[in-house]
Amino acid sequence: MEDLEHWLVWLRAPGVGPARIRRALLRHGGLAEAQRAGPAAWHDIGISDNGVFWLKLPDRARIERDLRWLQQENCALLTCTSPDFPSLLAAIPAAPAAVFVHGDPGSLWQPQIAVVGSRNASAGGLALARDFAATLARSGFSVTSGMADGIDGAAHQAALDAGGQSIAVLGTGVDLVYPRKHHRLAQRLLAQGALVSEFPLGTEGVAENFPRRNRIIAGLSLGTLVIEAGLQSGSLITARLAAEQGREVFAVPGSVHNPMARGCHRLIRQGAKLVETAADVVEELGPMANALGAELRLRLRSLNESPVAETAPARPSNNCEVCPQTALLLRALGFDPVDFDTLMQRSGLTAAAISSMLTTLELDGEVAALAGSCYQRIGSRTNAGPSSARKPR
Repeated sequence: MEDLEHWLVWLRAPGVGPARIRRALLRHGGLAEAQRAGPAAWHDIGISDNGVFWLKLPDRARIERDLRWLQQENCALLTCTSPDFPSLLAAIPAAPAAVFVHGDPGSLWQPQIAVVGSRNASAGGLALARDFAATLARSGFSVTSGMADGIDGAAHQAALDAGGQSIAVLGTGVDLVYPRKHHRLAQRLLAQGALVSEFPLGTEGVAENFPRRNRIIAGLSLGTLVIEAGLQSGSLITARLAAEQGREVFAVPGSVHNPMARGCHRLIRQGAKLVETAADVVEELGPMANALGAELRLRLRSLNESPVAETAPARPSNNCEVCPQTALLLRALGFDPVDFDTLMQRSGLTAAAISSMLTTLELDGEVAALAGSCYQRIGSRTNAGPSSARKPR
């Protein structure tokens, strides 16, 4: 509980953010130790006077409210040091230091496809969103979006109606519903998925929060599908972030006379995969979904194995409780080839530590060394190489 309190204090500190929290973790080994380090050490990692003032004198009543919320059923805080932090999200640049989850935290480990688009979608666009989302849900994918009006809301509803899971990533705290008209949708998402946010409880929906939440929508997902988007649509931000994260980007073409199709056409010109049916998406992402499912099964098996069982492996490679640094490296590896410098940047580990762990993981058959000082996770995943499809720049 004490460690959780420190996390809540640091997550609420003004101007601190994920990068400085990770810097504090790397330098001090934990937030409790970072808290004890004092103002000079906080300034040294780039924390402003406002942040230092908060860390010295946090609002205890607010932290107590946060703790009471976390004690409720289906309320969780997943930190980047936790084995429950989703590996796909951990692998992205500028990953959040933690996410609040209202609903089933395990749903974040399911294969997800982001379905996004215009808030002012046409009737045809909404119908397409429902059709794609329902088919994707029936194919075993969780549909992830931002719970906004238009395409987002239609995709969530259709996935739930099809009996599937859906996840909403919010630009507010998870205890708030925005827009308010989606109160019933939020309740359904709690029962068949989750509400997710990196923002502390009670955070209102301000404009600058939504581009930040878009990187999490893309980061949780194997790919992003854009259905109707104007040239100024925030959905194009999600697509760009997905491409930068090395994820697949799909776009549905539309009429040249429809201004809400121009964003999709731009994405296709930039290299997004043109899709006409949900089957096109499933075919492209199926192997990656199988790989993620294999990782989830291995993770669950490692958590459920008895520590005294003779058949238990000596060192489950992705059991973070056994070897937190190895788990951090595995999350940094993600599912695509990664060069050594990127691994250092993502994980915050030293070159010596990474080299040692990579050698062990190679011997265990978990990682393969590739040309150009790159590495890739293998094990039970498919042996398919990275997609040759171009992505938007």
